[in-house]
Amino acid sequence: MLKRYNIINGSITLVEDDSLSAKILVYINPTQEEKPYVIDTLHISEYDFSSAMDIDEVPRLMIEDEYLGIIWKQPSSMTSEEKSLFNVSSTGLFLVQDKLVFLLSNDYKIADARFQSKIKSHYDILFHYLYLTIHHYLSHLKVIKMIASEIQGEINKSMDNQHLIQMMILSEGLIYYLNAINGNHGVLIRLRNYCDKKEELKEKTELLDDIMIENGQCTKQAEVYSQVLSGLMDARGSIVNNNMNTLIKKLTTINVIFLPLNLIAGIGGMSEYSMMTKNFDWRVSYSVFMILIIITGIVTSKIVTHLNINEKKRSRFMKKII
Repeated sequence: MLKRYNIINGSITLVEDDSLSAKILVYINPTQEEKPYVIDTLHISEYDFSSAMDIDEVPRLMIEDEYLGIIWKQPSSMTSEEKSLFNVSSTGLFLVQDKLVFLLSNDYKIADARFQSKIKSHYDILFHYLYLTIHHYLSHLKVIKMIASEIQGEINKSMDNQHLIQMMILSEGLIYYLNAINGNHGVLIRLRNYCDKKEELKEKTELLDDIMIENGQCTKQAEVYSQVLSGLMDARGSIVNNNMNTLIKKLTTINVIFLPLNLIAGIGGMSEYSMMTKNFDWRVSYSVFMILIIITGIVTSKIVTHLNINEKKRSRFMKKII
């Protein structure tokens, strides 16, 4: 799909018709029918065109005789019923002839309302788009932090691996983000050097410096989140194991209590017990039998509880020593 824009009174205005006067061309997941115009008329190489649509392409700056091109990485996310997926996509930005060409995999905003009255040239749109992309990363990092906090609360009371898997997915997404942000930083450095060599672009270096600072802060934030998540993965896995061990311990305690009861009940259910108590009324003999089971259960429960109390005392004592 193709959208056409022009700069009118410092703002980006959508051109509704198919006028060739449009100076800003935004291709959203370009079709095979649109590809020949980009390659043959705008003279963007087929390799760069394919790179802009390749999710695994590394960020880079291309300074060609016909155009200035940027392969830029930006965040993309999608949700499913089971999990949230955070990934990155590639975007192609080309200053060719007198036009600014966007090759996007999704319908992203190319400018924000805050900058609409400040746009004077294609470079302003280009730099503002890079700035918006960095803030897109920052907003995703906030969402990742919120999701990680929710998952942590579930892990503290859970005994399955589902939440740990979700945490691993978040950690993987952070690695992709960190790699993309670092790659974008290399593009910004080369773009800064390019602007220094162009007299007409030296006034844009201050805005580019601000973008680089924002990108550096985004990098540090992503690094912190990634280190925290990876550092706590083992600890949270231990919490799940501890919850499972606690449950098994409780079930074992129940089995220990009922083991002698099962033994007595098994003996009482044999015909030999009836032969042994044939001289007594069955109501008396089985009442005695039930009382014996109750007493045995109470005694066993007391013993197990006493052992658990001693174990807790030893644990507290060891903690004090440590």
